[in-house]
Amino acid sequence: MAGEDLTSVYVAEDHPVFQEAVARAIRARPDFELVGAAADGRTALEEIRALQPTVALLDLRLPHLDGLEVVRAIQRDSLPTRVVVLSADSSRAFVYDALKLGAAGFLTKAATLTEICDTVAAVARGETVLAPQVQSDLVSELRAREQPQRPLLSEREMQVLKLIAEGLTGPEIGARLYISSSTVKTHVKSLLEKLEVSDRAAAVAEAMRRGLIE
Repeated sequence: MAGEDLTSVYVAEDHPVFQEAVARAIRARPDFELVGAAADGRTALEEIRALQPTVALLDLRLPHLDGLEVVRAIQRDSLPTRVVVLSADSSRAFVYDALKLGAAGFLTKAATLTEICDTVAAVARGETVLAPQVQSDLVSELRAREQPQRPLLSEREMQVLKLIAEGLTGPEIGARLYISSSTVKTHVKSLLEKLEVSDRAAAVAEAMRRGLIE
């Protein structure tokens, strides 16, 4: 077990060369203790549960159980371990999901070993650390998710879609909604394009899949 003045660290990384480089850097720090390492998510989660390190460095692309699922399980089980995600993929959705699930840090694999170790130390102190190159993308993602989503289909298109689902023909839909057959065709063409399908039956199926109709 680590002494009280040491930060215990666990490394889960699929790439053996990168894993060894990170492990070597952790061992070289007098304030750190490397307590374990794994190349797959399932093993990593089992050992993190058993060892309960202060900080876990997790690759997102782990076999058997990906890094996000490991983060989710750590939070679900109320483990004391704080997580720093290391990923070659720094897309803003990945960063958002990792932080939402409970990660305390996110670094790209372009980070230097010194930056990785400094991040581990900061996260162990209770800080949250993001790689500079992902911060602006994360802000953009947060803003995008805060934007109210416009309805996929207009109110009239939804009316037409529901009547299609009831089995009505174009003329019957026009009569029901008091609009011309040509207007019905225009609405049908529009809703097919928005749902990215080619025919009415596929439109109904896709709308049900998306929860637009029951």
